[in-house]
Amino acid sequence: MNENELFDLLDDDEGPNDLEQQIPLPTPDEEVKMKQSEVPDELPILVLRNTVLFPGVVLPITVGRDASLQLVREAFEDDRLIGVVAQKSADIDKPDPGDLYPVGTVAEILKLIKMPDGSRSIVIQGKRRIAVEEYTQQEPYFRAKVNALESSADSEDVEIQARIRSIKELAIQIVHKAPNLPSEAADAIENIESPAFLIHFIASNLQADVSRKQDILSASDLVERADLVLKQLQEELQVLELSEEIRTRVRSDVDEQQREYLLRQQLKAIQEELGDGEGDAEIQELRKRARKKDLPEEARETLNRELDRLARTNPAAPDYAVTRNYVDWILDLPWNTYSEDQLDISHAETVLDEDHYGLEDVKERILEYLAVLKLKGDMKAPILCLHGPPGVGKTSLGQSIARALDREFVRMSLGGVRDEAEIRGHRRTYVGALPGRVLQGLKKAGTNNPVFMLDEVDKLDSGFRGDPSSALLEVLDPEQNDQFNDHYLELDYDLSKVLFVATANYVDRIPAPLRDRMEMIEITGYTQNEKLQIAKQYLVPRQVERNGLNDEKIKFEDDAISLMIDGYTRESGVRQLERTIGAVTRGVAKKVATDDAVTADIHDDDLEEYLGARKYFSEVAERTEVPGVATGLAWTPTGGDILFIEASLSKGQGRMTLTGQLGDVMKESGQAALSYVKARSDELGIPQDAFRYWDLHVHVPAGAVPKDGPSAGITMISALVSAYTQRRVKHTVAMTGEITLRGLVLPVGGIKEKVLAAKRAGINQVILPKKNEKDVKEITGEALDGIDVTYVERVDQVIDLVLEDEQIEDPAEFFALPESEKQIIQQNNRSGVMDEPSVN
Repeated sequence: MNENELFDLLDDDEGPNDLEQQIPLPTPDEEVKMKQSEVPDELPILVLRNTVLFPGVVLPITVGRDASLQLVREAFEDDRLIGVVAQKSADIDKPDPGDLYPVGTVAEILKLIKMPDGSRSIVIQGKRRIAVEEYTQQEPYFRAKVNALESSADSEDVEIQARIRSIKELAIQIVHKAPNLPSEAADAIENIESPAFLIHFIASNLQADVSRKQDILSASDLVERADLVLKQLQEELQVLELSEEIRTRVRSDVDEQQREYLLRQQLKAIQEELGDGEGDAEIQELRKRARKKDLPEEARETLNRELDRLARTNPAAPDYAVTRNYVDWILDLPWNTYSEDQLDISHAETVLDEDHYGLEDVKERILEYLAVLKLKGDMKAPILCLHGPPGVGKTSLGQSIARALDREFVRMSLGGVRDEAEIRGHRRTYVGALPGRVLQGLKKAGTNNPVFMLDEVDKLDSGFRGDPSSALLEVLDPEQNDQFNDHYLELDYDLSKVLFVATANYVDRIPAPLRDRMEMIEITGYTQNEKLQIAKQYLVPRQVERNGLNDEKIKFEDDAISLMIDGYTRESGVRQLERTIGAVTRGVAKKVATDDAVTADIHDDDLEEYLGARKYFSEVAERTEVPGVATGLAWTPTGGDILFIEASLSKGQGRMTLTGQLGDVMKESGQAALSYVKARSDELGIPQDAFRYWDLHVHVPAGAVPKDGPSAGITMISALVSAYTQRRVKHTVAMTGEITLRGLVLPVGGIKEKVLAAKRAGINQVILPKKNEKDVKEITGEALDGIDVTYVERVDQVIDLVLEDEQIEDPAEFFALPESEKQIIQQNNRSGVMDEPSVN
């Protein structure tokens, strides 16, 4: 029986008479009147989520659904009669008729109460059981045709009286055994004379789920309802008896633990009187470690306090292990332990050059840090973030920095981390709590000034456990990370001497507040010559050693490495290149192991034997015989690539269709390009009929690859002008740049990767925005050999540079249509015959 619902009106100072007055007991006349009350053929239906209403029972309900609010208002202003049914699952917010039970109760709204928070509550009383025959309305609330249900048993029947006596006895036993029910409740139950009301009242307050209560309500026979209530009361009495047994057993166990604790405290006092020391050997060992540990004052006070608590705690108690683990963490962390920096600038430069080819910006920044540290003697470590495409050496740079500084190296991968406690730790109230991974890394390093690599910081994710990127704000802020507070440790820890180095592939995915706390250093893709040198100096020797060979048994010629770079890999970094070199090395190792060969000199014509046919070709830009195709340059996470934009015209209504799995930004570039061409049509010699009676279709191969960004703007304008003016685009020219409706060419990103892609494709001339000139200066001169870079500020310059002077066909003749054909198109436009949706 639900103790809170059954007697929630009871005050401890009230007597049995007050309790009886608060339980609404219907008089015999009222009960007869309820049984004989007429039920309308159709009623509005109020749906209950977690309970069932029984006849005669008064039930307060909080109305939450908008539809239910409207139902209650209208019914309260009418005859106040409603039908009440329960829904089968409480998880459904908008139930259908199939989600509701077929048997319910007709009820009268006694009160409508407006709560202080604006919600509505009603007090209803059940009258008669009803069966829902058919739902006639579902919106805004349910209405249904109903029939009144009659009970097939007489309340004066001997069987009913016997069951009522049993129900009262069980209910009174439950009241006496339940610790939260007052004894007056037994008198109130004894005074209920109506068998039907007693059954319904007890059933309404049972601690049972909705389905069991619904079974009681649906039973047509009063005897059957009484049996179901008896069964539920017996189960509840068994639960109370078992609970009492468990409470008695627990009380006995607690008494035993208290007795053992008192005996141990007495034993401890006796040992101290005898001079046997302060405690057991384990506590003494911890105190000895604490005296040797160099700790801040706050940490030492906390440690001494926890050691005193540990000495007073029974080793068998659960808190002992928690406190011991906390003490161990304080003693294990390197609070004031620092490694000595190697401040030789020449040595650091040598180490960085040995480990990595190129990457001058990163090396220069590390050498600057060392120089300032050498002159000043002490400084807050910078927070560096190396960002760039995969495989360019971001992660391995952290190890090189640590070797150059002669510091310990710790790497923490943040990919997929979505729990804030991974950074800040768990509070000690949780079972199995630990500090965050930052302090775990420092414990592993053993020093308080390691090089701490935060790998893949752009892959952090947020979930219901918090946002780990927000937790990193304090870690990566040089102005406040000297007082970093871990939830487990709850002590200020100094992280200002730690050199944090973060890595990321996509800067845009790093939250702005976190990005603001880091010094961003971009690592762009490698040129072909850089890849060649990296392969010769690092990749080939490493793969030769890993596969059990040596320089005498295998030798890679430059032409073979160059072919692997151009023909078998396509990336900004060198990760795939190293795997390709490894495949060749393993092939040679197999021959050496089977005595098929002793040595091998790998040339370009030997690669097909080990790697198969060439995968990629350094294609010259596509040569087309028709106008409307322009060559653009695109940036991808694996490097730059060329991009063809095709524009085709067909008779129609002047619509524009964009295909090729384009993103919203790229679609807008196409629309802006068309608007510019229309506005300059007279200067370009394009007839107006071209826009009125011809459809434009712009496609960007390959269609299965998603594409987005504004950098294809001038390429799209070139393709459109070429199609409308019937002048081919020069096949030796590639371009990139964003456009505006005023005809300006705006700067874009990824210039280095795009220029290298143009060179691989055999492009002779690259057109770039004027404001990207600074980016080209960062590219080495050898990478630009054979490429003429032209800078533009306006679209007019682009059109003059990329289009051939000769026209394939005169636009006036090409777009000319007979008047009869124009009239047909106009008629179709008016009638909507050709008004089909375009792919935008």
